[in-house]
Amino acid sequence: MKKVFLIFVILLFFTTLLHAAEHNPNTPSKNLPQRMKEILPYAVDQTVQTYSKTVHGGVQHLVAKSADDTLQIKLIRDHLRKMAEQFRNGDFSLPERLHGADMPGLAQLKLAKPDDIRFDYKPLEKGGQIHYSSEYPQFVGALHEWIDAQNSEHGNPVLPGHAQHHSTTAE
Repeated sequence: MKKVFLIFVILLFFTTLLHAAEHNPNTPSKNLPQRMKEILPYAVDQTVQTYSKTVHGGVQHLVAKSADDTLQIKLIRDHLRKMAEQFRNGDFSLPERLHGADMPGLAQLKLAKPDDIRFDYKPLEKGGQIHYSSEYPQFVGALHEWIDAQNSEHGNPVLPGHAQHHSTTAE
């Protein structure tokens, strides 16, 4: 009888853990829009963000929906410039706070030494971009996993004039 009771208690415990994990309101994808509003310095609903893979990594574009929204354009540029610098210093806390520590590709990116991956910021007419690149296959793979996860979480709208122009072998 004690064994049956012990098995019942163990099953109840694991069922409770599983239920709690499935219904955790802090799961990254469930609260992503709210966390983005709290963490990001620009108005998310006034911007368009895309991620595209390249042969050596990928490109993130972030632009204001309106060319007249000079405040959002400034906030976007400041944000991307700061983020590229943080990534160069091995600080990936922003995507970790938004998407969780288990975000695909993130653990591998955190292992990179300063010159293993390039994070090149460039201003654009309505915002900016970061070009991510590496000559090391493990980091290219990690960047591709990370970009796939970004696209899965955020979606990947088409930016006029930017679709597929980064997929050349020179990138």
